[in-house]
Amino acid sequence: KISKKDKIKVTKVTRVVSLAHTAPVECVKWSGEGMIYSTGRDRVIKIWSGERGQMGKLLRTLTGHGHRINCLALNCDYVTRTGPFTFKNNKSTRAKALENYEEFKKENKEVILVSGSDDFSMFVWTGPLGKQKTRLSGHQLLINSISFSPCGSFFASASFDKKIKLWSATGTFLRTLTGHVGAVYCVSWSCDSRFLVSASKDATAKVWNVGGSKQKSSKKAIALETLPGHADEIYALDWSPNGTSVATGSKDRTIKIWKH
Repeated sequence: KISKKDKIKVTKVTRVVSLAHTAPVECVKWSGEGMIYSTGRDRVIKIWSGERGQMGKLLRTLTGHGHRINCLALNCDYVTRTGPFTFKNNKSTRAKALENYEEFKKENKEVILVSGSDDFSMFVWTGPLGKQKTRLSGHQLLINSISFSPCGSFFASASFDKKIKLWSATGTFLRTLTGHVGAVYCVSWSCDSRFLVSASKDATAKVWNVGGSKQKSSKKAIALETLPGHADEIYALDWSPNGTSVATGSKDRTIKIWKH
C-alpha cells in the first residue's frame, strides 16, 4: 500500500518490507519475472526484487523524466493479471497460469516497460532492468494513462490533450485517435486486442476499432461507438477479461456496465 511517509509497504502476514521513495508514490507494478516497479513524484522509476530471500532489494533506478511520473505499463500486464484465465479457458490452476505466461514470452522476447509523465513524454524501457530507453514525444499535455494490448505488441497512451495515441511495443508511432472534447483519463483493451475503450472528462466513454490501425496511418480514426449516460467526468474504466463487458466509474458516483 502507499503510506503517508512516501513508502511502499509489501506485507506478508506480519512481515513488512519498506521500499523508500523521496516523494509520493503514484504507481506500482508487479512483473512476471519476480520484480516490482514503482514510480511517482520524485521523477524516477525504481526496480525492486520481489523474490523470497531478496524481497525489497533495490536492483536499479531509472532516470530521464523531467517531471512527476503518473503511470507505468508492462507488456505482460494482461497475462499476469488474468493468470490461468483466458476468454477460451477458465481453469483455475497455477500450472495453467505459468503455461499462459510462457506462451506469451514466446511471442514477446523482451520485457518492455513504458512510463508516462507530466513532462508530456514517455519512455520505453527494454529488458527486465530497463537498460535500454527510448524517449517518445507527441502529446501536448501531461499523460494520464498507458495500457498495453493483451497480445503485448501495442500500447495506447491517453492525455490531457484530449487525444489517444497508438504505438508499437518498441515505440513506433502508429495513429492518433481524436473525438473526445475533454481530457482522456484512461484506456483499456478488449481481450482480443482489436478494440480500445477510453474514458474522458467529457462524461463519455468511446469504443475504437483498432484492429486495422496497427500500421502507421495518417487517416483520421473515428470512434466506433460513444457511450453516454454518465452525468459527470469518467475517472475509471476496465474491459472484462472475458471480453463481454466494460465497466465505467464516474464523478457522478455511479458505475455503469456496458455489454459488448
